[in-house]
Amino acid sequence: MKKFLIFAIVTALIAPAAFANGGSDNGSGETTIAFCFQDLETEFWVAGHSAITETLAAQGIKVIEKNANEDANRQLEQVKDVIVQGVDGVIIIPQDGESAVTIAKECNSAGVPIGVFNRPPADKSADALVVVANNEAIAEQAVEYIAQEAMKLGRKVTPAIMVGDLGDPNAVGRRKGFYNVIDKYPDLWTGAPIEIPTKWDSNTALANLQSAMQANPDIDFLFTSSDFLYPVIKSVLAPLGKWQKIGDPGHILLAGLDGDKTACGLQKDGYVDATGVQDVFTEAQMLLDAMLAAIEKGEGTPNEWLYDDGFALTQANMGEREMDMWGCKLLAGK
Repeated sequence: MKKFLIFAIVTALIAPAAFANGGSDNGSGETTIAFCFQDLETEFWVAGHSAITETLAAQGIKVIEKNANEDANRQLEQVKDVIVQGVDGVIIIPQDGESAVTIAKECNSAGVPIGVFNRPPADKSADALVVVANNEAIAEQAVEYIAQEAMKLGRKVTPAIMVGDLGDPNAVGRRKGFYNVIDKYPDLWTGAPIEIPTKWDSNTALANLQSAMQANPDIDFLFTSSDFLYPVIKSVLAPLGKWQKIGDPGHILLAGLDGDKTACGLQKDGYVDATGVQDVFTEAQMLLDAMLAAIEKGEGTPNEWLYDDGFALTQANMGEREMDMWGCKLLAGK
């Protein structure tokens, strides 16, 4: 039910793109694109899925959907199958960076253009259209804000980071952005940051955050590499009396990255200080424009990396930039 509601809201948000040609046959329905995704476990992937499928369908382009259920080998086989079916292009949300390279090379061999959405290949050895958020820069902006807030406390703070799956280049970039700020202000911290592995899994995150808070009850500066972990964070901090609003002496400085609906609500309610935002709608449009242009030109191995610079939504700029965050748009139903 939750995913259905998100689909409905996102569909209402998307104005169909005015593509110049609409594919190899001007949108008559003969152009077929396969959309192979690893799963739809977060609001960001659900919103991205809707942005891509609804916009393509609005142009009369047939979409073949394949869900690999977080199995990289299964996704590779699904891509091989759709290539055999004769699709005009393939868009993937890969399980990880390494599998993205393998799948892209499979498409290169077949002369089928491939687009990679938001989870980039581990290297550039294969040709692909890749759209990705500048995770390092976006994370750094969000963490910089809470570092500035920490300075106002007039004391040192104990930093921690909930680290994503480091097989995912997104997680690597977000961790690097966090450490850019840590290294910038060496005198602000009580010691080295506490790393809390999550593997992009709620249960793993829960167990490791509980252990971290037990071993380090003085943690008061926390960056989550993905907003989808906020329910986990609340479930751990609340029983400890540490889930407090901004301004309360027990408030833990909190920042995350993605820009989902949950983060928006928590920021509006005063629990979250800053959110690094990647623009799911802009990213989807960038990839679709590039993919359809390649199909129209008959390019079998287009190669281009497209970047979403993103921004940080903070308590300081909420009034000005709240509706620039996709999760806030979903929350408002606009």
